[in-house]
Amino acid sequence: MTDHYAVLGIASDANLAEIKKAFRQKAALYHPDRNRQANAADLFRQAQEAYDVLLDEEKRRAYDENRKRNLLDDPLLDAQQIWKAYIDGVLSSID
Repeated sequence: MTDHYAVLGIASDANLAEIKKAFRQKAALYHPDRNRQANAADLFRQAQEAYDVLLDEEKRRAYDENRKRNLLDDPLLDAQQIWKAYIDGVLSSID
């Protein structure tokens, strides 16, 4: 799974202005008309995909939820939260 935040070089709590700014910078850097590297088109496409997902509120929410399930943010904290929710659920069903 591609980390869209890493592709754009921003934090996971970035606001829309930061997302737009980061995309403009990456697009200018990797646009195939400006960059002759062999992988420039791929990097530009990745930046475009990241921008499309992070700019749309619903897509971003779904992406963030999936990202959290894959433990990309803070693995230890996320694992603790998952186990706590599971144990709380088990204990509440016993009552």
